[in-house]
Amino acid sequence: MIELDGIDRKILTTLQRDGALSQRDVASKVGLSQNACWRRIKRLNELGVIEGYGARLNAKLVGLDLTVFMMIKTRRHSECWQREFRVHVATIPEIVDVHRIGGDWDYLIKVVTSSMSGYDKVYKQLTSKLELETVTGLFAMETILENQPLSLS
Repeated sequence: MIELDGIDRKILTTLQRDGALSQRDVASKVGLSQNACWRRIKRLNELGVIEGYGARLNAKLVGLDLTVFMMIKTRRHSECWQREFRVHVATIPEIVDVHRIGGDWDYLIKVVTSSMSGYDKVYKQLTSKLELETVTGLFAMETILENQPLSLS
């Protein structure tokens, strides 16, 4: 874990809300000089606290109207199989999140695609190269909250 002071937390909260802000604007919002703010942001990048910058897109406006959460059970749990799984899911562009989870299921995958046939294509790609015991899809009807900033309080 990285030690963060109050200014670091303010910088990170500000950048999570709007990663397109200039360093001058971030500095102004957190009460630092531009140079001091730049040094802190540079340090946070080098430490890996900030993993990157990007734009959040409105999936529906770009024609991606279907979100499916796939729940997966597998009988295989070896390191070799897990490595194959990680490599394979990374090749399917519609898969946007993958989590290994505890409980009755082994993996939770988030798929964002344009249609049911798009989901079927992902399902076939996923199951064609991996031995999976059970795969089920949970279809999102409405997104209520998504991509919220991490709470650094």
